[in-house]
Amino acid sequence: MALHIETFSLGPLQTNAYLLTGEDKNKAVIIDPGMNPGALVKRVADLEVEAILLTHAHFDHMGGVDEIRKLKGCPVYLHGLESDWLTDPKLNGSLMWPQASPPLSTEPAEYELAEGMELELVGHRFKVYHTPGHSPGSVSFLCGTDLFSGDVLFRLGVGRTDLPGGRERDLFDSIQNKLYTFPDEVTVYPGHGPRTAIGYEKQRNPYVPANR
Repeated sequence: MALHIETFSLGPLQTNAYLLTGEDKNKAVIIDPGMNPGALVKRVADLEVEAILLTHAHFDHMGGVDEIRKLKGCPVYLHGLESDWLTDPKLNGSLMWPQASPPLSTEPAEYELAEGMELELVGHRFKVYHTPGHSPGSVSFLCGTDLFSGDVLFRLGVGRTDLPGGRERDLFDSIQNKLYTFPDEVTVYPGHGPRTAIGYEKQRNPYVPANR
């Protein structure tokens, strides 16, 4: 059965949080529960949340972690390079943007993600790809033909690289040598903005064309 995907645009930066369910509609996975997660919290009130997956630990993507983890008793997964970001408002950026967020801090993730790891959740297999550049521990999750790219690849755009730990060369490498190797029909669900497709971005993305 296909993965069922619901999108919630959360917080002042309109971060995309994704609620994923499989055949059993009572079990869910959340990717990037952002700030002001009230709508998402309401939606999962009667669901079993198997896990929270973080594409990276910037404040606008992890703002709802504390509330949802305490409410649902679910583990959090995050790449090891950002293992201390959840506990440190300076590292997760919430100290840098006081107009957008109070200082955010929560307990560390229960599990570390790494390149090539495969997670069995809600009856589906999620493969982890380490895709640094926007942040050192950025990852993308591929489930069938659905790709959750965080702030690495957007529709006709790419993630910014001017934040601490960002590196333009790494970002281009992540997109060209990992994401662009997926079939053209793979649907991309980014951390902000509308969804897109690998083939569309390879042909039209002005920042990272396929033949760069």
